[in-house]
Amino acid sequence: MSYILALDQGTTSSRAILFDQAGAIAAVAQREFRQFYPQPGWVEHDPMEILTTQIGCASEALAKAGARPRDLAAIGIANQRETAIVWERATGKPIHPAIVWQDRRTAPLCQALEESGAGEAISSRTGLVLDPYFSATKVKWILDRVEGARARAARGELAFGTVDSWLIWHLTGGRRHVTDVTNASRTLLLNIVKGEWDAELLRLLEIPESLLPEVVWSSEKVGEAAALGLDGAAIAGIAGDQQAALFGQMCWQAGEAKNTYGTGCFLLQNIGTEFVRSQHRLITTIAASAQRRLEYALEGSIFIGGAAVQWLRDNLKLIGAAAEVEALAASVPDAGGVVFVPAFVGLGAPHWDAHAAGLLIGLRRSTQPAHIARAALEAIAFQVADVLEAVAAETGAPLKELRVDGGAAVNDLLMQFQADLLGVPVVRPRVTETTALGAAYLAGLAAGFWASPAHLRAGRQNDVRFAPKINAGERAARRDEWRRAVERAKNWSA
Repeated sequence: MSYILALDQGTTSSRAILFDQAGAIAAVAQREFRQFYPQPGWVEHDPMEILTTQIGCASEALAKAGARPRDLAAIGIANQRETAIVWERATGKPIHPAIVWQDRRTAPLCQALEESGAGEAISSRTGLVLDPYFSATKVKWILDRVEGARARAARGELAFGTVDSWLIWHLTGGRRHVTDVTNASRTLLLNIVKGEWDAELLRLLEIPESLLPEVVWSSEKVGEAAALGLDGAAIAGIAGDQQAALFGQMCWQAGEAKNTYGTGCFLLQNIGTEFVRSQHRLITTIAASAQRRLEYALEGSIFIGGAAVQWLRDNLKLIGAAAEVEALAASVPDAGGVVFVPAFVGLGAPHWDAHAAGLLIGLRRSTQPAHIARAALEAIAFQVADVLEAVAAETGAPLKELRVDGGAAVNDLLMQFQADLLGVPVVRPRVTETTALGAAYLAGLAAGFWASPAHLRAGRQNDVRFAPKINAGERAARRDEWRRAVERAKNWSA
């Protein structure tokens, strides 16, 4: 058995990557799928399209490598995390479109729960904040709005899952309804101290326990694929995409951190085996572990990262492809006083303002598309700097370096600006597909494809190290300008 197959199911595309024993990419396939915006602030996916694109990518990657399912030591799955799907157990068909993690439709429900005093009970058990970002209020919305759904759920006819559960259900022909601890920790329903579903939270959010998947470890064999062309391959690794990237970046010791530049940006720092609640509006989440134990990470979730570049491409038509943004932004020496706050779906950490709106400020007669492009890239880095500032305040220990990955991490201009803002080196690995690599590592370790985490660490190779180039005064001035813009964007739609 020559490969690990990583299924990397993201927010805007599905990917499949084959990794060999050296951790090198043998083949990759990717397919985008549609985004639906039924109302302002609503974001939906077609669950069947998620499934078909993901399986299509798997078949394509195998074909590119001349491999068959019998050549796979295991399958690892990384997925967009808080996106909620409810489906019929009898048919496997969804009863409603998937409600995506970016969706804000449950903001009034979250506000009402907060005002009732429920926020403390939720945070103390889950490590999360009461926000529409997480899955549980989406599930409640589906049960309340889809005709007959509550009665059917009470009869045990329906199943809920995040995207990992949805894929595994179909890969195993409906035999396995599972989720791993990292994805479960994103639902608002898992007690992350005990590692089990919380009965009080289920009652609070009116979600029947019969809907829920079994919680498993991130690195263990949970079943075999029995359908969709991957028959016989063991499913042995599961993690939410950001925890998968943390594992793929080998941030296995307390204090090690990574940031993933994808549709959103997600900064996670390993804090070890003790649950600690954040005092600086971060969240505490379960980290993926190969040791079948509860490990934790502090996380700052930024809703719009690379999606800001997509917005320049699709809405403003400033570029024809996302890859063109670096050259356009580099054609001017700075942003010309333009600041872009991409709060299209509110602001995540450390602000948690569901009513914030996007803002483009500092426009002048001399402003060119290149200035806006540069401001968009800078906005990504500014948001990451805000989160890292909160992490440093939380831990009392400034970060020594930031490991980076994700699609936008290949943008040298962005990475250099990130290092400048942080005042610490930014380190980009040789393989930037660390979300898929983390899922592969988790699966391969469970299947014996790799001997140990130490064996993997010994083979790590870094690509580029970006050192800061600006002084502390310039850094402070730029961040002050950003903070003033963020304050103007807050609480716009309340």
